[in-house]
Amino acid sequence: MKRLILSFILAFFSFQMNAQEIALQLYSLRNQIPQDPEKYHQMVADWGISALEGLGRHEMSEFEYLKLLEENELEIVGVGADFNQLARDLNPIIAQAKLYGAKYVTCYWIPHEEGPISLDEIKLATALFNQVGAELKEHGLTFLYHPHGYEFAKAGNGVVMDYMWKNAENFAFNMDVFWVKMGGGDPLKIMKKYKGKFPMLHLKDRKIGTPGSMDGHGDVETNVVLGTGDIDISGIIKEAKKQGTKYLVIEDESSRSVEQIPQSVAFIKKQLEK
Repeated sequence: MKRLILSFILAFFSFQMNAQEIALQLYSLRNQIPQDPEKYHQMVADWGISALEGLGRHEMSEFEYLKLLEENELEIVGVGADFNQLARDLNPIIAQAKLYGAKYVTCYWIPHEEGPISLDEIKLATALFNQVGAELKEHGLTFLYHPHGYEFAKAGNGVVMDYMWKNAENFAFNMDVFWVKMGGGDPLKIMKKYKGKFPMLHLKDRKIGTPGSMDGHGDVETNVVLGTGDIDISGIIKEAKKQGTKYLVIEDESSRSVEQIPQSVAFIKKQLEK
């Protein structure tokens, strides 16, 4: 009996450790937060979200912003990192992550000429990311890259991005399923092929009929409520549960984000209950 109880306790805590948490990329409220930071951070908490990616500090001091987060029981789980800053000096990035208690650092863009990125540029970025990832690990931080659709040009028997998926040794990925789809990739197939490399996901659905784009740009108004577009969000969440993806990050760049985010939260919760 004691062994049975112990097994149940271990299984319970294992589930708790691997359970997915809904988060919000604060870029979704980039137009609203400057108007009233207090109102919109409280609104996020009212939506049942406690984990945030990015900062919504606006003109507040760091002390004021930390206080606002604490008052609303919000935590910053991930911060952004500029590519050029990564190449110059990691200290400001490390300091910011530690100040807010973030565990993940994500680079969202690799500088390149307009259009698809080249294989040589991906190789250089991969080498840098492995170097950066190793150093950030020493500070208890996990480095992630966020594909943006310009990495899916043909290369050999695959695409340019294949090189980075295969050679990411000291970093993982914060995959934005919308942009991967825009570039011509299949986010679910990629997750299944490169298991364990996605501790965070940007969940963003795409309006049915939206044309693809391989330059990392697109109409933000094609962001729709999760589960209503042409991306298999339910399948992705199911796979995220299998792989133990920690954060399911809602990002809605449309002008309807305030109305759509609560609906997307409800959709994710329903999928997680299955």
